[in-house]
Amino acid sequence: MAPRLQLEKAAWRWAETVRPEEVSQEHIETAYRIWLEPCIRGVCRRNCKGNPNCLVGIGEHIWLGEIDENSFHNIDDPNCERRKKNSFVGLTNLGATCYVNTFLQVWFLNLELRQALYLCPSTCSDYMMGDGIHEEKDYEPQTICEHLQYLFALLQNSNRRYIDPSGFVKALGLDTGQQQDAQEFSKLFMSLLEDTLSKQKNPDVRNIVQQQFCGEYAYVTVCNQCGRESKLLSKFYELELNIQGHKQLTDCISEFLKEEKLEGDNRYFCENCQSKQNATRKIRLLSLPCTLNLQLMRFVFDRQTGHKKKLNTYIGFSEILDMEPYVEHKGGSYVYELSAVLIHRGVSAYSGHYIAHVKDPQSGEWYKFNDEDIEKMEGKKLQLGIEEDLEPSKSQTRKPKCGKGTHCSRNAYMLVYRLQTQEKPNTTVQVPAFLQALVDRDNSKFEEWCIEMAEMRKQSVDKGKAKHEEVKELYQRLPAGAEPYEFVSLEWLQKWLDESTPTKPIDNHACLCSHDKLHPDKISIMKRISEYAADIFYSRYGGGPRLTDESKEERKEEEEELNFNEDILCPHGELCISENERRLVSKEAWSKLQQYFPKAPEFPSYKECCSQCKILEREGEENEALHKMIANEQKTSLPNLFQDKNRPCLSNWPEDTDVLYIVSQFFVEEWRKFVRKPTRCSPVSSVGNSALLCPHGGLMFTFASMTKEDSKLIALIWPSEWQMIQKLFVVDHIIKITRIEVEDVNPSETQYISEPKLCPECREGLLCQQQRDLREYTQATIYVHKVVDNKKVMKDSVPELNVSSSETEEDKEEAKPDGEKDPDFNQSNGGTKRQKISHQNYIAYQKQVIRRSMRHRKVRGEKALLVSANQTLKELKIQIMHAFSVAPFDQNLSIDGKILSDDCATLGTLGVIPESVILLKADEPIADYAAMDDVMQVCMPEEGFKGTGLLGH
Repeated sequence: MAPRLQLEKAAWRWAETVRPEEVSQEHIETAYRIWLEPCIRGVCRRNCKGNPNCLVGIGEHIWLGEIDENSFHNIDDPNCERRKKNSFVGLTNLGATCYVNTFLQVWFLNLELRQALYLCPSTCSDYMMGDGIHEEKDYEPQTICEHLQYLFALLQNSNRRYIDPSGFVKALGLDTGQQQDAQEFSKLFMSLLEDTLSKQKNPDVRNIVQQQFCGEYAYVTVCNQCGRESKLLSKFYELELNIQGHKQLTDCISEFLKEEKLEGDNRYFCENCQSKQNATRKIRLLSLPCTLNLQLMRFVFDRQTGHKKKLNTYIGFSEILDMEPYVEHKGGSYVYELSAVLIHRGVSAYSGHYIAHVKDPQSGEWYKFNDEDIEKMEGKKLQLGIEEDLEPSKSQTRKPKCGKGTHCSRNAYMLVYRLQTQEKPNTTVQVPAFLQALVDRDNSKFEEWCIEMAEMRKQSVDKGKAKHEEVKELYQRLPAGAEPYEFVSLEWLQKWLDESTPTKPIDNHACLCSHDKLHPDKISIMKRISEYAADIFYSRYGGGPRLTDESKEERKEEEEELNFNEDILCPHGELCISENERRLVSKEAWSKLQQYFPKAPEFPSYKECCSQCKILEREGEENEALHKMIANEQKTSLPNLFQDKNRPCLSNWPEDTDVLYIVSQFFVEEWRKFVRKPTRCSPVSSVGNSALLCPHGGLMFTFASMTKEDSKLIALIWPSEWQMIQKLFVVDHIIKITRIEVEDVNPSETQYISEPKLCPECREGLLCQQQRDLREYTQATIYVHKVVDNKKVMKDSVPELNVSSSETEEDKEEAKPDGEKDPDFNQSNGGTKRQKISHQNYIAYQKQVIRRSMRHRKVRGEKALLVSANQTLKELKIQIMHAFSVAPFDQNLSIDGKILSDDCATLGTLGVIPESVILLKADEPIADYAAMDDVMQVCMPEEGFKGTGLLGH
C-alpha cells in the first residue's frame, strides 16, 4: 500500500533522479507543465476558484505597468484650493445659499459700497492685542456690518480659492437648506443695511445705500375734468419690471411708466372737483441712482395652481441703456452701462441654481460667479449663451438674434446698470489694518493647511511608489513552480494588493487543522506561492504560522532518505484506519519502489489497521451519539427557547406572571449552535450570567435600556423555563425582574425591581466608555444615501430613511473551530463560577454578542465608505465626490435631521458613528416642466424670510 499524493510526488522525484538516457528532458518539462497547471503561466483571465496555483485576477492589475501618482492617494492637490493670480475669490454654497452668494459678489464689486463699509467702526479692537491679534481667540463679528467687512476683506485679499460665508448667513438666521426668493432677499437686506448704517456718524457711511441705490419717482394722477395733478413721492431701490408679453427691456420700462386710465368704478376722487372724475395715472421718474437695479419679474403667482411659477421667456437688453427718455427732468447724465446680470438656472420657481455674471469695474473684464468657481469671460465680453440651454423644457422657444452690444436671456432675473462716467473708478480700496491682520491670520492657516496636505500627499505617493515597486518585484516571483513553496490565504494576498487598506500581518490560524497543519478543506481559499516570495512577506509583515510543503530540515533528510509511506502510519506506529489515504499496488510495482525507498514501511494487503485507533474511533462515534442525545433532550425540554416562540417582552409585560428571569443572549446563541449541530460543537454546560454584572455584582442594565438598546444582549425566561434551565445547566448568578403594584399611589403605579440591583456607577462608566468608543473609532463603515426623489426632498429637506437590517443565516451560524475557547464564556464541564469582568471586558463581550446582527443593510442608491472619527467633514466630502461624482460644494449632507455644514469639524464631533446613514442631496436644477409640476403639487406653504434677521429690524 502507498498514499496517492505520495505516489505522485515520488514519480516526480523519480523523473528528476533517473539517468538522462532513461527519460528525456522534454518528458521532464512536460511533467512540470502538467503539475503546475496553466494558471501559473497566466493563461486564464480570471481567478479560478479553488485552484491554489491560479494567481490571476486577485487585484494585481492595478499595480502592473506604469501608474499615475494621483492613484496613490485621494487627496486633492492643495494648490487647487489656492486663489489664481488676477482672479476673484468664490463663496461656499452652504446648501441652498447660492442666491446669497450672487448678491454678495455683486455688492463686493461695488467699490463705493465696499469703501464705505471699511470705514465703519468695528468692535474688532477688543479682539486686537497690542500690534497684533489674539492667536488662540477666533474673531466673531458682532453686527451685520462687521460680517460684511470681514467677508469683503477676505474676498479682496484671501489666498483661498473660495471662503466660507457661514458666519454671515448664520447672523441673518437664514435656513441653509431652503431655497429662497433672491429678489426678496435683495430688498430686505438693503433695507436692513440702510437701517444699520443710518446710525453711523460719518455721512459717507450713513448715506452710502441711498447714494448708490436709491432713486425717486412720483405717482402722478391728473383729473380729466379740471386738469389738477396729484403727486405721491416715493423712493425706490430697484424697478420691478413686468416681462410677460414683452421681448425687449425697453418695452418693459415703457409699460412700467405707461399711463393708466381711471374710469368707471375705478374713477378718481378729485379734491378740486369734490367728486369722482375720470383721470389718468402714471409714474414719473424724478431721479435715478448711480447703480440702477432692474428686477425682471420672472417669478409670478399662478392663480390656478396657487403657487409661483417661472416665466422662461427671452428678454433682450443692451449693454448701454439711455434712461433720459424716461426721466422727467431732461439734460442730466442718464446713460448707464451694464455691470451685472443675475441668473436663475432652472425651470421651476422652487428649485434651481443662482449664478451671476459681473463686470470688474477696474479692468472691464466679465466674470462668471458660480459659488466656489470663478470663470473669466474671454475678450471682455458678456457670454450668456452658456447659461441658456442647460435645462430642456416642453415649450422650448427659439432664441432671438442679438446684434452687437445687445444680449437676450430667458434666465436673467436682475440687471444691474452703473451710471456711465468719464472718471475711472477708484482702484485703491484699501483694507483697514485690523481687517488685514485677520486676513493675514487666515492666510497663514491656509498655508499651514496646504503644507500639511502636500506632506500627506507626498507620504501617500512615497508609500504608493514603494508598494508599486514591491508588487512589481514580488508578483513575478509569486508562482512556485517546482521549487519549494508555501501556502498563504487568498484574502491576505488580495488585501496586500488593495491600495485602500494597510497590509496586516499574515494570519493562517483559521486554516489549520487539529494537527497545526493546513486543513484540506481550506485549500480552496489558499494560494501556493514560492518560498522566495514567502520569505519576503514574513520578513516585512510578520505573522504566521508558515504553511510549507516540508521544512528545510525535512527536505534535507529526504535527500538522504525519502521516508516513503510514513504518512499512512497512525500515531501508534501502525497502519492508519483511513482507507481513503492509501492505495493497493502490485507486487512488481512495490519491488520497484523499494529500490528507491529501501527503508519505507511495508504493509501487505492482509495487514490489519491499528486496534487502538479503532477503539478511539468507536469512542468518538459514541461521543457523537451522546451529544445528539443531549441536544435532543435539551431541545425537547426548552422548545420555546430554541425556536424563540412566545418569548416574554419587557415593553409588553405578560399578564400571567410577575417574575421573569434573564440570561445572556450569548448563552442562548451558543446553546442553539450546539443543539443544531451537536457533532460539531461541544455541549453547553453552564449559564454565564456574570457577563451581565459589574465587578461589584450589580446589574449593568436599567429597565428602560433592556427594552431598547440593550434588548439584543439579554434573553427573557419564563419561570417554568428557568426551573428547567437550573436542572440542565450550572447557573453562576440568578438575575430576575419582579413586577409590583404600588397601591398607595392613586391610581396604582407599576414598578419593576431587579435582583441584583442596578450599579449606577458602573452603568455610568459603561455609557461613558461606549460614547468614547463612538468618538474614537478608526476605519469604520458608514453609508451615504443619495436622495433623488424631488417630492420627498420638497416635503422634508432632511427626510428620514427607513432602513431594514436583518441577520442572515450565515451570521447566525458562526461556529467556532474545534478547540477554540471563548475567554468570557466558560462552558467547560468542570467550571461553575468564573471571575467577574471589568468594564472593558464587558464592552468586548457586548460587541461580541451583537456581532453582525445589527449591521446595516445597504439599499439602492447607497454606498459604503470607510471613515475615522478624527477626519473632517471636508475630507468626507472628497470621498463622497469620488463615490458619487458630486462636487463638495454641491453636497448637502444631513444625518438624523441635522444638517452637516462645518467642513472643519471632525466626524466624531458631528455625531457620525459607525453604521451611520448620511443623506446626500446634490444641488442640481430640475430638468423639465414635468418635474416642476410634481414639485408644485407637493411644496409646502411659503414662509419666506419669516423668523430671520431680515425682518423686524
